[in-house]
Amino acid sequence: MLRRLVAMLGALTLLALTGCAGTVHLEPAPAANDPLCAEVSVRLPEAIADQDRRWTDAQATGAYGEPTSVIVACGVAVPGPTSELQCITLEGIDWLVDGSQAPGMRMTTYGRDPAVQVFVDTERVSANQALSNPALVSALRQIPAEHACTAPDELSDDLQD
Repeated sequence: MLRRLVAMLGALTLLALTGCAGTVHLEPAPAANDPLCAEVSVRLPEAIADQDRRWTDAQATGAYGEPTSVIVACGVAVPGPTSELQCITLEGIDWLVDGSQAPGMRMTTYGRDPAVQVFVDTERVSANQALSNPALVSALRQIPAEHACTAPDELSDDLQD
């Protein structure tokens, strides 16, 4: 009886540990508890491109691929107007594009509060595929646009497929 109990507890422990192995550790953004981030979070897609969604341990985040190739975080600092970053409009959403961590690209919604940031490893997924995902676009439209890019750029080669 004791052996069976010990074996069962061992199996449950192993199951619990392997169930957590796929969780992606992320830090929540400062405004992750904004109710609009909850609206975004529940609408995040099950996959972006061919990258399946993975569990995260931070509120208002999403992670895709193994290894992680796309990270979505709602509640990041709302960016102000800038001439430092390229501003593009894709699927009706304005984005500030930061390619300084190439091949990683960080895109932050512009004109929406709270802001959402999408980080893409462009060696695995194109930024265009990530940002034009219909479910992601639908999720982001839960946050009303208050401002827009004054002269959005065309898609750069880095963002296109």
